[in-house]
Amino acid sequence: MDFNVTLLPGDGVGPEVIDAAVAVLGAIERKYGHNFHLHSKNIGGIAIDTTGVPLPEDTLSDCKAADAVLLGAVGGPKWDSLKPHLRPERGLLTLRAELGLFANIRPAVLHDELAQSSPLRADIAKQGVNIMMVRELTGGIYFGDRGYRDGAMGQEAYDTEVYSINEIERIAKIAFELAMTRGKKVTSVDKANVLATSRLWRATVERIAVGYPEVKLESMLVDNCAMQLVKNPSQFDVILTSNMFGDILSDEAAAVTGSIGMLPSSSLGAGGAGLYEPIHGSAPDIAGKDEVNPIAAILAAAMMLSQSLKLTNEAWAVENAVHKTLAKGLRTKDIAVGGKKAVSCSRMTEEIVFAILDM
Repeated sequence: MDFNVTLLPGDGVGPEVIDAAVAVLGAIERKYGHNFHLHSKNIGGIAIDTTGVPLPEDTLSDCKAADAVLLGAVGGPKWDSLKPHLRPERGLLTLRAELGLFANIRPAVLHDELAQSSPLRADIAKQGVNIMMVRELTGGIYFGDRGYRDGAMGQEAYDTEVYSINEIERIAKIAFELAMTRGKKVTSVDKANVLATSRLWRATVERIAVGYPEVKLESMLVDNCAMQLVKNPSQFDVILTSNMFGDILSDEAAAVTGSIGMLPSSSLGAGGAGLYEPIHGSAPDIAGKDEVNPIAAILAAAMMLSQSLKLTNEAWAVENAVHKTLAKGLRTKDIAVGGKKAVSCSRMTEEIVFAILDM
């Protein structure tokens, strides 16, 4: 089968991890006879340097025409002094909005082989971590009105949190549908004791839950959820939450699994191309050193194969190859604990490619 995939390597370590994902897709092509037509486009800082804007029009057009989009990372200190509308991250936010990607899906799994890498106590880690974070992506405080004004105590800044019933309904339905394929439990996270948006969030999620009688729903305040993620993460199945809370909690969930370099994500909408990326940032301090962990980007490619391209066997092959490579003891620098010797990004990628072709 033929597929069109837009690659957005971006900044920092982004090009390195995208190269790793491309190598894995090449192995899938050879193993299963597919053709991935890959188009590389600029976004973020590199796009600013070359075109003056973080999301060039040709990049957006290519993404809209693709079957799926695979992103590396954006941003870095080089562009921190730019005005907000010109910062690299604005390109990513605009892309999500233009593609209608309102649901961010982030699995947080602690692999048995990496239990030593987790900051969790051994007895807690032994119980396992297998959480699916479902974060609303195009609403909330990141997209509300913002600015500066004169206040009672002088100049002040403001950011506005806004959610509609429709926005909450559509993300809640995705969470409940996912829960039906997993442990049939949804934990909806809010701050309903303080925020009006959270009270609307809770009431709407409770109403949607009625349509999924097999799924257990619990509502949890965000501060308690942050504590429970390190105290007893095995209690969670699907966590459903808003844009800002999801941004924070998903990184915390990533940390308890041992390394942010292990975890992928997908951003999905009602149709069209999905956006797939590792959840880590551009890590400019290690860019070009062949040290970055490529597994998050490789697993993001696996999510792309499964969710957008409907190649479930091929996605399983990638995931299985990652497990086999970890079981052999290979570790990149971020997960090399307990006396394990660190291997390079390129070496880890080669081993995963070999594992796919050897199946």
